[in-house]
Amino acid sequence: MLVPLALLLAGALQGASGPGGSLARDIRAMQLDPEQCYRVREVTLVREDARIYFTDGYLAFARPVGGAVAAAVFTAEVEGGDAEILVMPPLRSERQSLASYTHSPNLNEHFAAAILLFSDDTHKQLMEQIRSGPFNKKSPEMGVLLDQRWSSVVRNLASSFETRLVLDLLSGRPPSEGVFVASLQGRKLGNFDVFYDPRSQEQLTIGQVAFRENRPYFDVWTSYETRSFRAGRRKIPPPEISIGNYRMEVTLEPDLQLKAVTRITVVPAQTLRVVPFDIAQRMKVTGAAINGQPAEVFEWESMRSNLIQGSNQLVLVIPPAPLEAGQPVEMELRHEGAVVLEAGQKVYSVISRGNWYPTRGPQYADFDITFRHSRELDLVSVGDVVEDRTEGEWRVTRRRTSVPVRLAGFNLGVYERTRIKSAGTTVEVCANRSLENALQPKPQPPVIMTQPQTWPRNRRPDLITAPAPPPPTYKPAARLPQLAEEVAAALEFMAARFGPPPLRTLTVSPVPGAWGQGFPGLIYLSTISYLAPGDRPIQHLNELQRLFFADILLAHETAHQWWGNLVSSPGYHDDWIMEGLANYSALLYLEQRRGPKALESVLNEYRFNLLKRDAGGKTLDSAGPIVMGSRLESSQTPGAWRIITYEKGSWILHMLRRKMGDRQFDAMLGELRRRFEFKTISTEQLRLLAAEFLPPRSPDPKLELFFEQWVYGTGIPTLELKYSLRGRAPALKLTGSVKQSDVEEDFSLLVPVEIQFARGKSLVQWVRTGSAAAPFTVGLKQAPSRVVLDPQTSLLAVIR
Repeated sequence: MLVPLALLLAGALQGASGPGGSLARDIRAMQLDPEQCYRVREVTLVREDARIYFTDGYLAFARPVGGAVAAAVFTAEVEGGDAEILVMPPLRSERQSLASYTHSPNLNEHFAAAILLFSDDTHKQLMEQIRSGPFNKKSPEMGVLLDQRWSSVVRNLASSFETRLVLDLLSGRPPSEGVFVASLQGRKLGNFDVFYDPRSQEQLTIGQVAFRENRPYFDVWTSYETRSFRAGRRKIPPPEISIGNYRMEVTLEPDLQLKAVTRITVVPAQTLRVVPFDIAQRMKVTGAAINGQPAEVFEWESMRSNLIQGSNQLVLVIPPAPLEAGQPVEMELRHEGAVVLEAGQKVYSVISRGNWYPTRGPQYADFDITFRHSRELDLVSVGDVVEDRTEGEWRVTRRRTSVPVRLAGFNLGVYERTRIKSAGTTVEVCANRSLENALQPKPQPPVIMTQPQTWPRNRRPDLITAPAPPPPTYKPAARLPQLAEEVAAALEFMAARFGPPPLRTLTVSPVPGAWGQGFPGLIYLSTISYLAPGDRPIQHLNELQRLFFADILLAHETAHQWWGNLVSSPGYHDDWIMEGLANYSALLYLEQRRGPKALESVLNEYRFNLLKRDAGGKTLDSAGPIVMGSRLESSQTPGAWRIITYEKGSWILHMLRRKMGDRQFDAMLGELRRRFEFKTISTEQLRLLAAEFLPPRSPDPKLELFFEQWVYGTGIPTLELKYSLRGRAPALKLTGSVKQSDVEEDFSLLVPVEIQFARGKSLVQWVRTGSAAAPFTVGLKQAPSRVVLDPQTSLLAVIR
């Protein structure tokens, strides 16, 4: 039975009145119908690439909700009973991912029971087969038992997907756009879930809830575009709405509770009976209106759906009448929540920085935001200040963006500030006046000293206890002018290469912790970066960590003004581009400030991190290709996403730079900004763009081999060069080989072997590696002074 799943499925209702609430109550009261229980044999359900075989057992349907049957239970609790699911991922990376969890590149699992939830035509398809099968028959007696045993489990699972079921059943979408969910009790793999959603970028997803160190994960085994979408026979429906602008009135109460009224202009892409939004789990939408008319709000949260959706939850706004396609409407949403936490000493942390207001997918929009907060606090946000006043104990500030932006963040504290001009942009740096509690120096113990004595010698010396020295006082604002100069220098460096930043003001503000984040016009910077290197209250920092807080973090978040805000990515498979570009831009700045050796040192440390092995002997790089994105953060490899995305992403861009040369690489970055400004860039678009800037007659001219190995694959080879020289000048023959190890047999890459001479230009011979040592032969007129494998550090490899 799947009863243990019930522990994961408890939810909390946030709003339930009107048709949405009524339908939700029916879903939460869902019950199997004994009269719709069947003994079935050889019934098959196909969802594109997933085939589910109900070989022998009982299949019971739930009573209708909203006029439709939306759930069923299958159990193989009969003699010889069985069922099976078969999935064969089409992509090598997805087969590798699946194998890392199930030890097989294909999913062929027998299961003992299944709960099915659906808003598509699953009920119709199954009933057609049941009626036509000669061995299938009703079994109401077994239906009574299944109802008693399984109905509560069905209700629990349905509560996890309640919002999506309400959306589909109320919206009037065709069955072809409905969702299908199967929670299976595998005989070998345990409980796991199968999702088929034609409205998703990847229609088929299979995974499992798992725990590590008491933290829950949803491990995605495989997720990909199914065959009809791959072939172009079906298209993903467009986003339901586009949002042109936000007008927001935001109040931060004295207890830091945020209350907001958000007004947006929405254009429906199709006739809508339900309007979906995403918002932070910490926020609750308490009311809505459309063109001034009240609208129902429905939202529901559960542990399982939150694990799958990440930090957002789905909220439905149900208008009093359907919205017409292409007709703009004015929507008003009221929402509130605890998204600001105090870290002590009047230092604050905004938890939900980019999703504290309702959104629907990544969209560029104009923002006009009025903040109302205690006059004792300073608040910074995106946009130019168009009004700033005090009203008694309140401060009211209105900000407006000059260009569309993807995100509108804010930060607050008790700040000291400084301003500076750079690259036509006003740089404002804010600092807290105190450190948060976590960084406060610890009290020192008293000092015990020995009083020197000369007589008598056999007497024990007196011990003197001196007062403990006072703890050091760290002032985050002490480096404000220097920090502003550093921001301005980084901004100027990047503007010269990528073009001017999109906004005229860039504000830097502190956040507790050891991280940073770059939003349009607003950088969140770790408090640690505000302190002088000798004052940073973190012990045992290695050289890379010192560089991170001194140089890399600030420049990385500055680079996000271009990469991630001006240019963005279309989905999680492509998010690595933005983080890789931001991080490598920071490394380019580091190289300019501290020289090539500093860049080489960081890249060496990145390689070391990628080659770290776990208890099973697997390298961190083997957790998955970089295009797996957020899926790399799993119960198996909790820290893999950060290292692979930031550090391998930097290596990928560094290798492209070495292939192009510095001038062409800078030209590519400038063209990337121009061509994709206010647009998204995918991994394949990046490949095609980069190929345009390769030197003439480059091997791998379309970068297909490069991307297949480094972006869509895994592996860091160890390379060894051997060579010999025969003959006499001017008829010398250099014969050698390059051997690779520590990678799979099908791993292959182009390796530069540089032949250097005492006089004259060096010669580069490209060698394609493989499972066997790759030979090469070069005719020379003069003897070489050196023969070097990858002298420019152009490959993520270990060179012997």
